Amino acid sequence: MPAVMDQDLQAVQEVRSAIAKAHAAFLQYKEFSQAEVDRVVAAMAEAGFKESARVARMAVEETGYGKIGDKTIKNQFGSRDVYESIKDLKTVGVIREDTKKKIIEIAEPMGVVAAIIPTTNPTSTAFYKILISLKARNAIVISPHPRAKNCIQEAAHVMRKAAEAAGAPGDLIQCLSIPAQEGTNELMRHHDTAVILATGGSAMVRAAYSAGKPAYGVGPGNVPVYIDRSADIVKAVSDAVAGKTFDWGTLCSSEQALVVDAPVADRVIEELKKQKAYFLNEDETTRVGKVLVTPEFRINAEMVGQAPQKIASAAGFSVPEDVRVLVARLQGVGKQFPLSAEKLSPVLSLYIEDGWEKGCERCIELLNFGGRGHTLAIHCENKDIIMQFGLKKPAFRILVNTPAAIGAVGYTTDLDPSMTLGCGSFGGNITSDNIGPVHLMNIKRVAWETKPLSMSRDTHSWRPTISTKAQRSADFPYQKALSSDVSRKGAPKTSEAVSAAKTSDDAAAHSEQKYGTSGMSASQVDEVVRTFLKSRHQ
Repeated sequence: MPAVMDQDLQAVQEVRSAIAKAHAAFLQYKEFSQAEVDRVVAAMAEAGFKESARVARMAVEETGYGKIGDKTIKNQFGSRDVYESIKDLKTVGVIREDTKKKIIEIAEPMGVVAAIIPTTNPTSTAFYKILISLKARNAIVISPHPRAKNCIQEAAHVMRKAAEAAGAPGDLIQCLSIPAQEGTNELMRHHDTAVILATGGSAMVRAAYSAGKPAYGVGPGNVPVYIDRSADIVKAVSDAVAGKTFDWGTLCSSEQALVVDAPVADRVIEELKKQKAYFLNEDETTRVGKVLVTPEFRINAEMVGQAPQKIASAAGFSVPEDVRVLVARLQGVGKQFPLSAEKLSPVLSLYIEDGWEKGCERCIELLNFGGRGHTLAIHCENKDIIMQFGLKKPAFRILVNTPAAIGAVGYTTDLDPSMTLGCGSFGGNITSDNIGPVHLMNIKRVAWETKPLSMSRDTHSWRPTISTKAQRSADFPYQKALSSDVSRKGAPKTSEAVSAAKTSDDAAAHSEQKYGTSGMSASQVDEVVRTFLKSRHQ
């Protein structure tokens, strides 16, 4: 009787075989022309788009997460939208030439991409990772989440079949059939793995970064949404509910907490009720917190992507069938408030703060409690307040007047369409970008001599000068004197003053600009303003 190999050993052997095949295919594919690569990528995108609904149904049936209609939209996004954003990108041969600096840039593929696919967005993430990997002339080996193995394998099969029909080498796209931790570890550490593209839980991302390979991993999202008194309340609430209920909240960029400016709190609550929100009482809030978050303070996998009716039932109470989202009014952030953490389900926490400054502090507190570097949304018509959020918040996607869930990935914004959102150093990631093909290729630089050794250089009297090219007008005293006061504690500036500040801000971005008909320099203007302010206060 032949010996039966343990599953972990089978998984390791499968990985080694898959990488060997993928690497051999890569060595052929890396020699493809740009036109040949583009044909392969276009064929895959078209095939994925056509099969979006079918594999969406497979994903919901296998994982039990989300909605078929919304997963179909995500699959279409992961094929159509991703393709449209990368189709014109040069990834073969010379991709840029700077004749002034005499530098030529040449694209070079990385090799075999190890792609870790989550259970929350399985088929759309598979479509997206395959497209960006092959656009950059790489091969890809996919490690599917055990709970989503079949639908991910089918998504990979759809893409592989289309790629090979368009002329790609066989075995360029591999998907493992024995999902095991030992196999995933072997995939990430194998000597022929060039780069890791990991989407999943924090433990998986940490494993990717510790594998000794270049890696792109992403952190968790605990996305706050600030609704300012200047916001279009109907649209703000509609967007927040639409984002939170999209695929029952399975996107890591989905809204987690509403932080509402006190003067509009009643209107926001009224509009939430119109949008079929159910407000939890104190006891129900405690019950739902225990259902969604485990004693170890982890997301309960069984409640991810579930309808509010199922969540309520699991918590021991019932809600009407037309309820779209559960809302819990909270007074604080932290482990004593479980619903202040990330919730991959249609549940929102609600905070009411008086003024944008306190709203800002609450948003920072929420981001620091599990969403640093990820995403923040703001609904507001005051550009100065929007810029304060952009400048000061520890998030790398600040979304304005749009649903956070789908705005962050580039569905309702012009951010690069992506299913892997970097959180930068704030979130322990190597990049804050929306990951795309440019992150999966190397760039060679051919540089001609422009500063020969014989060129004279100052070796004695050199002193550094501050470049005005890099300065913004906000760095100058006269800009500070004219800038609008974003704090509501003082008197508001006139619209003319705000307009003047914005105009000067744009103008000063250009280096060494002269001002007025007499051609005054920035320092001369500074002196005029200082003199004026001094005389005004005498």
